Amino acid sequence: MSEVPSPFGGSGFFGNLLGDMLKLLQSAGPVHWQWAAQMANGVATGGNPEPNVDPTERIRLEELARVADLHVADATGLSTSSAGTVGVLPVGRGEWARRTLENWRPLLDSLAHSLSSGDPPNAPSVSQAESPVGPDLAKLMEAIGPTLLGMQFGATAGHLAERAMGQYELPIPRPVSDQVVVVPANIAAFASDWSLPPDDVRLWVCLSEITHHAILGRAHVRARLEELLSAYVSGFQPDPTTLEDRLSGIDPTDPSSFEAALGDPTALLGDMRTPEQTRALSQLNALTAVIEGHVDHVMDTVGQRLLGSYGSLSEAFRRRRVERGQGERFAERLFGLDLDQAQFDRGNAFVDGVLERAGSDGLNSLWTVPENLPTPAEVDAPGLWLARIGLTS
Repeated sequence: MSEVPSPFGGSGFFGNLLGDMLKLLQSAGPVHWQWAAQMANGVATGGNPEPNVDPTERIRLEELARVADLHVADATGLSTSSAGTVGVLPVGRGEWARRTLENWRPLLDSLAHSLSSGDPPNAPSVSQAESPVGPDLAKLMEAIGPTLLGMQFGATAGHLAERAMGQYELPIPRPVSDQVVVVPANIAAFASDWSLPPDDVRLWVCLSEITHHAILGRAHVRARLEELLSAYVSGFQPDPTTLEDRLSGIDPTDPSSFEAALGDPTALLGDMRTPEQTRALSQLNALTAVIEGHVDHVMDTVGQRLLGSYGSLSEAFRRRRVERGQGERFAERLFGLDLDQAQFDRGNAFVDGVLERAGSDGLNSLWTVPENLPTPAEVDAPGLWLARIGLTS
């Protein structure tokens, strides 16, 4: 590859630094996926080699997954796998991060494309010479956004991997498979931190993962979620003013200034949501609230029968999920997911309302056909949903 001349004309240290960065960025394409993968693995593992999963741990998880599979199928009436039963694949944090990055790539490609597709509506045209950060940073800004997204995508997957116990840390569909991925190291760490029986934590994770897998494995549920997620990520608009402001605060002699300027997702995603995103969000968050509400119900119903430490487990996991880490917060911003306690309460209230009026059979009607997916208004008034699908008492 011929050398790309510096666009900064040898304007001192800063110009040379920016020129070197831009030459690297110009060779990367819209998203530098190699950087993303390296970042994901590095953050997930701390740069240290990971041991293979202990064979005895693998065997124990497989045994507990078979127990969980039977109980989830009975509680939901849903098939958990095209093969009859769902298997479990234990992996290290690094592999979880790499798999997640690859699984989410279609959505992340759409997001990167939307951010590099042009100026936001009604934005004034500003030449590089007129830019408040000057022509050097203006040129860098034109190239850096999508590539920095690749780095942030990797960092997000890596941070999620630091504590994810399974593949449904976020309720985002994964490629069709007869396996669920779990992370034994994080399961063991959680059990130790909370002084919980390790086998009980393993079984809880298997129950939760397989319940999510059964619901998201329904073709129309998967398709609807993918449609709404795609609508949200495709609705991002580039925000050059915000990025310019962040870049203008970078001190080239201080590496920490890059992290401070660009570590916040709003540096690239902006602070405002577009009208297209707002329309998708109402439906997306209603659907994810109901999914999580149903999963909670299955966990409560089955867990109380199978787990001697159910009360302690339930409290520990409920506290964990509302204490979101850096990876969760950025991923939720990327995909438009609102997974605070209010959303979980909303889903639980819907499920309780359906059970009170129509029992378990009514609840299990949620996922049978596309027409039965509730609207946002119906999530807040389950009686309306039951009336629409003809299950009024």
